[in-house]
Amino acid sequence: MSLRLTDVTLTYPDGERRLTALDRVGLTVPKGSLTAVVGPSGSGKSSLLAVAATLLTPDQGTVTVDGIATTGLSRAELTALRRQRIGLVFQQPSLLASLTAVEQLQVMAHLAGRRPGAARERALALLDAVGLADRAGHRPYQLSGGQRQRVAIARALMNDPTILLVDEPTSALDRARGAAVIDLLTRLTRERATATVLVTHDLAHLGRADRVVEVRDGRLREGGNGDGGALRE
Repeated sequence: MSLRLTDVTLTYPDGERRLTALDRVGLTVPKGSLTAVVGPSGSGKSSLLAVAATLLTPDQGTVTVDGIATTGLSRAELTALRRQRIGLVFQQPSLLASLTAVEQLQVMAHLAGRRPGAARERALALLDAVGLADRAGHRPYQLSGGQRQRVAIARALMNDPTILLVDEPTSALDRARGAAVIDLLTRLTRERATATVLVTHDLAHLGRADRVVEVRDGRLREGGNGDGGALRE
């Protein structure tokens, strides 16, 4: 198993009290599978993704990444773990305006200490994998919204992560471009054997997921096996 959250509880200060964002959450995502996480705004979806990404430390419980328990790791060790094993795709692509598509990816390889020549070769191969081989030299303003999101996905895969965490990738796209992005994520999950977690409000694409879970009031409920059916207790 690539990603496992066990009995995870996360709270935030709220005046004299603490607000519970995640309440004893358990989730296992195997390699080569895509789990969709749904739920209303404020339910804890973003908190779940941040804990899985080791960006937030839970009050209790454990997060295990590729067999590595993250409890007790130093900040530097967590940063190295994210860089080597976790790919993040945010709601907004957040590409650097001055860099071309291929350079966006090469930056990630540079941070990981990879050789420039090998990094460029891998970056071009990933852009080809997401259907943007002919856009490698284009800057963000020369790309459509869907193309920018594809660059962001390729960037997240640059260091060959085992876990891919994706936050609302279709929120700024029309239905057709959103469907294309979900299809791409599904295909890449299979081809690259990543354990993928997709946070989404878009219920139209749940049929592509291997599993659907709902976060409500900080608790996780099973939502079927990707058939897009009604969520159940």
